[in-house]
Amino acid sequence: MKFFRFFLFWAFLGQFSLAQSTKKVEHQTLTWIRYYNIFPLSEKWSLHSELDNRSFINPVHENVFVFRTQGRYRTNKNIESGFGFAYFNVNTQNPANDPEFSVPEYRGQQDITFINDIAKITFHNRFQLEERFIQKSTKTELLNDFSFSFRFRYRLQSTFTLWEKEKRSLKGTISDEVLFNHGKDNKKNTFDQNRFYTGLRYHFNPNIGLELGYLKNFQRRSSGVDFYDRDIIRFTVYHRINRKIKS
Repeated sequence: MKFFRFFLFWAFLGQFSLAQSTKKVEHQTLTWIRYYNIFPLSEKWSLHSELDNRSFINPVHENVFVFRTQGRYRTNKNIESGFGFAYFNVNTQNPANDPEFSVPEYRGQQDITFINDIAKITFHNRFQLEERFIQKSTKTELLNDFSFSFRFRYRLQSTFTLWEKEKRSLKGTISDEVLFNHGKDNKKNTFDQNRFYTGLRYHFNPNIGLELGYLKNFQRRSSGVDFYDRDIIRFTVYHRINRKIKS
């Protein structure tokens, strides 16, 4: 618990300091609506897939569509790892702009997650590496070229049960994640963003859950001095395929 409070303190302190030194902070409000599927392959292996549609609210406009799939391996009850691929279709980062094309991004990802239970709270420490291939563009068209960069992500997440009866449950989640870029096109925004999230998930049964949460996203833009300050309402449908696994 002391480590969790220490991490959140420094995350908020860093976010506050960045805000004080910016030349321009653009405030935006969005919704992220996603479907998350878990397909067990064996006792240790599973396939996770995700569809995520992100939209601005004022005015209503498409921001990003995401498809992500990954294989996950549970070494033991305390260690889990994953590797996968993601496709991002970025329409615009400014709801006032309506370009005639969208920018694709292709992303590889690998992570290792350490899981610990402390005083009825489950903590996840996730270290993730991404390889990002983003197609370059002008203001009017896509170019036949890609930029490449690495991105490192660290997320500390806590999950706890608020209510449970038979197969139904209500769980709470609090997390904070910091992201860093590395690449020749990211020299001005090595610090990428910070994401603080809190949400509630209701499970009708162990295989179906609905989660509603709030995400505060503070992101540095490529200029290095301008920022997005985003308030995000995220709604997620969790679906675990119920199938028997042979030992």
